[in-house]
Amino acid sequence: MRTSTAAGSGTKPAGAPPRRITGTVWTALALVYVVWGSTYLGIRIVVETMPPFLSAGARFITAGLLLAAAVAWRYGPAALKVTRAQLGSAVLVGLLLILGGNGLVVLAETSVPSGLAALLVAAVPMWVVVLRATTGDRPPRRTLGGVLVGLAGLAVLTSPGLSGAVRLSGVLLVVAASVLWSLGSFSASRLDLPGNPFAGSAYQMLAGGVAGVVVGLLRGEHRGLDPAAFSTASWLALGYLVLFGSLVGFTAYVWLLQAAPLSLVSTYAYVNPVVAVALGALILDEALTWPIVLGGAIVVAAVGVIVSTERKT
Repeated sequence: MRTSTAAGSGTKPAGAPPRRITGTVWTALALVYVVWGSTYLGIRIVVETMPPFLSAGARFITAGLLLAAAVAWRYGPAALKVTRAQLGSAVLVGLLLILGGNGLVVLAETSVPSGLAALLVAAVPMWVVVLRATTGDRPPRRTLGGVLVGLAGLAVLTSPGLSGAVRLSGVLLVVAASVLWSLGSFSASRLDLPGNPFAGSAYQMLAGGVAGVVVGLLRGEHRGLDPAAFSTASWLALGYLVLFGSLVGFTAYVWLLQAAPLSLVSTYAYVNPVVAVALGALILDEALTWPIVLGGAIVVAAVGVIVSTERKT
């Protein structure tokens, strides 16, 4: 097991044993499953009264500063020291994961239901497999089969956008977000990142958060901005996203990138939608249409195939 967040080139030494799936890995994966599933609801509530990129940027800057302070307190200030190359890698991954992956989802949720957005992110494992294949790392046939099943579910889930039931632009934004998130996850497994995984998370959140604020300003989200008009629900949701979605969920995800097979980590994209759809229906009264129900059933079946395969690798 590597001692840093996706440190080094991401290739295993010759003869190195495969990473063992421990109880700690399953606990962290469960956190990502449940906590990130609930963040789609949180995002939807935030953007009801707050601008998308400015609120997302504020979320990750706050979370990044809190995490950096926690790292300095727990491990000492030296844990935050990084080389120029490591900082550059962290910034790149942060831009891909947070500005691209998360930011586009936040923007999309201004017009797309939270449950549908979460279900569309099920494309992540598909893109990860494509990226793996381009480097000669051929996934097992069962993993490929699971991804194909997930892709079939994704095809069903795009029908609301194609039929005009929701804005097609929002659907395409989520698909683009899934591609960027996959690229960020794949890159993190191969780049030289900070030795302390939590320090690496802090730098990634700060980079993505600052970039989000810049994009928000470029989009003019600050014009006519009135914080007094932000609802209490949006403020509470933003606080939840900072503490749980970022500090708990994101750091658990970054740790998993170095401790578990990437295809196994990517299965969160199949489980999160189930949580998101349930919460969206219960709290926001989002409609459970047949594409959502059928697509959800398909992606749940897919995660079973991929997880069972990765446990044997």
